[in-house]
Amino acid sequence: MDLNLTGKVALVLASSSGLGKAIAKELAKEGANVMLTSRNEEKLAAAKKDIEKVAVGKVAYTVADITDAENIKNLVENTRSEFGPISVLVNNAGGPPGGTFEDFDDEDWQKAFDLTLFSFIRTIREVLPDLKKTGGHILNNTSSSVKQPIDGLTLSNVFRMGISGLSKSLSQELAADGILVNTIGPGRIETDRIVELDSKKAEKQNKTQEEVTEAMEKTIPLGRYGEPEEFAKVATFLVSGANTYLTGQTILVDGGMVKAY
Repeated sequence: MDLNLTGKVALVLASSSGLGKAIAKELAKEGANVMLTSRNEEKLAAAKKDIEKVAVGKVAYTVADITDAENIKNLVENTRSEFGPISVLVNNAGGPPGGTFEDFDDEDWQKAFDLTLFSFIRTIREVLPDLKKTGGHILNNTSSSVKQPIDGLTLSNVFRMGISGLSKSLSQELAADGILVNTIGPGRIETDRIVELDSKKAEKQNKTQEEVTEAMEKTIPLGRYGEPEEFAKVATFLVSGANTYLTGQTILVDGGMVKAY
């Protein structure tokens, strides 16, 4: 299948590692020109070098803190200067700290909002003029918690749901401009974030991390954690030229773990 991504300009947030990097890599393999971004230049340089080994399109990076409005503006301007008008936006962010409702104060809630939801809103606002010209795609990466809340991740549960509402609203508002907006949510995909969560859970339950992981795998019908590349292939289709009619949807890549419709 021709994904019609050759020469397309893609901006992928939080893309120096994990799911963001995996998506950026898959897009570059399909011929898109990809802008990477995170706060860590050393990790960005390493990610760029790794992606370029398999890339058909061009790869660049911009150091940016996506919780800062000016940083987001500069990031979008740099992407345009480097490659031209943006036609693919993949919003992505690291998860806020784990914990229950009583663990967090006002500052914690504000930081989680700025990172997990407001960064997406600000970036869409900056990229929207390009997307209206190119008739592009927006993909918002969230979590399986948008269908089934995850114990001990209260901050994430709240703001990930906000992303789903944002995506659904935008899919209606921007359809006339030919812009497709979807949400993608990972289940247990083997990234540093999942390793960290399993480690903390093991410590809390006085178990080994291996025991926690094995127990989690038993809740997944496919019996294993997913690979970042598996997740990235679905994300890449959703923002590709092969997707011309799917919009306003939330797609979980979770091995069948979530039982909600």
